[in-house]
Amino acid sequence: MTSDMSTVLDRIDQDLPGALGRLTDLLRIPSISTDPAHNADVAHAADWLVDELRGLGFDARKDETPGHPMVVAHGGAEDGPHLLFYGHYDVQPVDPLELWDSPPFEPRIEDTPDGKVIRARGASDDKGQLMTFIEACRAWLAAHGSLPVKLTFCLEGEEESGSPSLVPYLQANRDKLRADIALICDTTRYDADTPAITTMLRGLLGEEIIIHGPSRDLHSGMFGGAAINPARVLARILADLHDDQGRVTLPGFYDDVPELPEDIRAQWEGLGFDADAFLGSVGLKHPAGEQDRSALEMIWARPTCEINGMIAGYTGAGFKTVLPAQASAKISFRLVGRQNPLKLRAALREFVRARLPADCRVEFVEHGASPASVMQTSHPAFEAARRALSDEWPRPAAFIGSGGSIPIAGYFREVLGMDSMLIGFARDDDQIHSPNEKYDLDSFHRGIRSWARIIAAIAETPK
Repeated sequence: MTSDMSTVLDRIDQDLPGALGRLTDLLRIPSISTDPAHNADVAHAADWLVDELRGLGFDARKDETPGHPMVVAHGGAEDGPHLLFYGHYDVQPVDPLELWDSPPFEPRIEDTPDGKVIRARGASDDKGQLMTFIEACRAWLAAHGSLPVKLTFCLEGEEESGSPSLVPYLQANRDKLRADIALICDTTRYDADTPAITTMLRGLLGEEIIIHGPSRDLHSGMFGGAAINPARVLARILADLHDDQGRVTLPGFYDDVPELPEDIRAQWEGLGFDADAFLGSVGLKHPAGEQDRSALEMIWARPTCEINGMIAGYTGAGFKTVLPAQASAKISFRLVGRQNPLKLRAALREFVRARLPADCRVEFVEHGASPASVMQTSHPAFEAARRALSDEWPRPAAFIGSGGSIPIAGYFREVLGMDSMLIGFARDDDQIHSPNEKYDLDSFHRGIRSWARIIAAIAETPK
């Protein structure tokens, strides 16, 4: 460890009570972006962050949008690698309030079997995570008077309400925001001892299928057998979407799906993922997807087609012998690699129409479409960050995938033309979006130290 890094880490350790105090101040602000009653609170949180960043010497401002404001700041070295840091300062609603053990905006430190935690809405998602990076910058500046990288902050106030202003804002300010690479702190570690950089994010395609048959619901005794039943038609179509090996049968579905690189496969195998425990935790035993793939590969690196809901006929209490006039299903696809969601939407619709019998018609309702994001880990900053994380935590860091979808990384690629490193320090049990949300003090402390190491490591990589 260089003396520069040692000085920064010592500063972080000494100032941890002050860092916790600042996080507590931010957590007290009820910045619920979905509730208009809290618009002033969201603006207050933005002002609080502007003041903090200005106090650290950044050129910070609050940019108004049609919704909640963006906090943008610039500073750091002029000749170092240029980093864009993204986080969000808005939070989810707290309902149901009666399930909280303490007031959600009165943060408190608690002892738990796993160590001390800070309990409050936003503690993990995303104020605690956001503040790990700001505190790392504070320590660098306190220890050395300057940062070794050029830095831009983009802190959003609408992430928990769908980010309606984000893409237009990025498009209007792309020249001011474009950097060498983006850093996003809104994810988890792989486990308590293993940090991670998320480098694969699955895309998402949503589609609703509505099969129409007779002009009204029919009595099954009078019409059954003679009249077409849309529920039966829909069930057969849905069953045809997968073969006996769990593969999706849409023509061309796998055309743009890459194989997992061997170095990434080796890292994943080294994580010791326990598929039996993973499925056992929800009362299951057998992986149900592609039978020639591991469970971890299925949820991080393979595409899926899932039926999320079905409605047809009478679904109330008791029994009613009816042939429904229509039947509907909601289907989602998780996408990987270069799969084109619009191309797959067209393929699904053709697939359904080809199986539609006489006397039926189909209606489709779109529910969003976004491609997958796959980061170019050949960029030297990725390996530098992985080594830096490994120096801080008990086990080496790994490049991992995410079964879910995080649109911001895709927006940075599409609008700003740059990859993102998703590095977070939350735990799966942080109860984000739920009552009694928490953030481990170890997550906060080591998160600050991790970002300080990453800043130093990236500063030394070729631009």
